[in-house]
Amino acid sequence: MIEQREQGQSGIEWVEITDRHEGQRIDNFLVNYLKGVPKSMVYRILRTGEVRVNKGRAKPAYRLQVGDRIRVPPMRRGETPAAPAPSRQVVDLINRSILYEDNGLLIINKPSGVAVHGGSGLSYGVIEALRVARPEAVGLELVHRLDRDTSGCLMIAKKRSVLRALHTLLRENHGVDKRYLALVQGPWRGGERRVTAALKKNVLLSGERIVRVGEDGKASETLFRPLRRYATATLVEAMPLTGRTHQIRVHAAHLGQPIAGDDKYGEDDFNALMRERGLRRLFLHAASLRFTLPGADQALEIHAPLEPDLEQVLTALNKEAI
Repeated sequence: MIEQREQGQSGIEWVEITDRHEGQRIDNFLVNYLKGVPKSMVYRILRTGEVRVNKGRAKPAYRLQVGDRIRVPPMRRGETPAAPAPSRQVVDLINRSILYEDNGLLIINKPSGVAVHGGSGLSYGVIEALRVARPEAVGLELVHRLDRDTSGCLMIAKKRSVLRALHTLLRENHGVDKRYLALVQGPWRGGERRVTAALKKNVLLSGERIVRVGEDGKASETLFRPLRRYATATLVEAMPLTGRTHQIRVHAAHLGQPIAGDDKYGEDDFNALMRERGLRRLFLHAASLRFTLPGADQALEIHAPLEPDLEQVLTALNKEAI
């Protein structure tokens, strides 16, 4: 269903919320609804009470409910140029990457090098490609994110009820069992290691975002388990028990064993050595997901196979197994 809209003679609009936007923050809803209006103006009309929900004021963090009537004041909307559409090749690639689909959820094996969404100089990503491929699916939303260079399991909700349920599971400890494969620097000694270093986002003078270990950061936890040892590297399984930006990459570097191909947190000499073994990207792959949605009879478990280029690197390293 789409929202019901009415417009009065004064230019004031009334929007009635349906289940499509139930649970969404009102500030995010208005930013999308008032395309061409600066975000600063959206927050100003919320702050001053020009936006009303059921005849009352609402804070930016208010989450919409089915049946809410929103008063939207007349706004001058600038011309928003149409963003370049994803190419047919990208759309076909994403369609071929689907691992699982039902009435409320899509899971794809996201290719490395493809962003999950447009922004930061990118015109489009996975979500835009899916919206082009499925114009009738009006409720497609990313459940979580993967770095552009990370491949593997990515969830896209087709219904807001599924989106809310998965967000609840992601906030819970062990609500979603996520397992990654990573190739890290050097031979691994011992067995399982648990990293609990707090992480803090920083912005460099260049504008680049980077995450560092810091006591004043957010609590973070990753479990690493060695799978295969080589002379110069180790294939590990990484289980992020929290969901911080770049968490696995930073925690691996914190151990002194950064991920192969990581140009932000890795080591140049090791990356050069792995390029000799055929690695041309970050060796981080979201290998599997396991969770149980409310009302489901059993857990859903999805596995994403390694991309052929990463398999070839492991084949080359097999000659150096220890």
